[in-house]
Amino acid sequence: MSIPPAMIAGHGETARLDIHELVRRLNSHLGPLLVASLSGSKDSKLPYKWAKPDGPTPGPAFQKRLQLAHRLWVSLADAENEAIARAWFIGGNPFLDEDTPVTALREDRHKDVSQAMTAFLEDRQDV
Repeated sequence: MSIPPAMIAGHGETARLDIHELVRRLNSHLGPLLVASLSGSKDSKLPYKWAKPDGPTPGPAFQKRLQLAHRLWVSLADAENEAIARAWFIGGNPFLDEDTPVTALREDRHKDVSQAMTAFLEDRQDV
């Protein structure tokens, strides 16, 4: 199994982050409404609370989605730039049946969204 170098670098950074700091960074880059959406939270204010050092800790399913979103963000922002990374998260994606990566993350289609990001970074026409 070949893992793109960008995903490996993003994994290391993500694994070392405290979940509260990770959410704070995602809030900064994507905005708390998108963070709530991709995490599957029905409470749009929860990402603000998660981002506080003494705030509540997201549950395991939320953490898994948030960590993958952060890895994807790091990979895309490093390879391209922050504006393109944000556009990728919210735009319809042909590799995801025109769903957005935010939707795919929320639906736990982790493998699909990771493959879509890799195809984007490698400028491939297939996954």
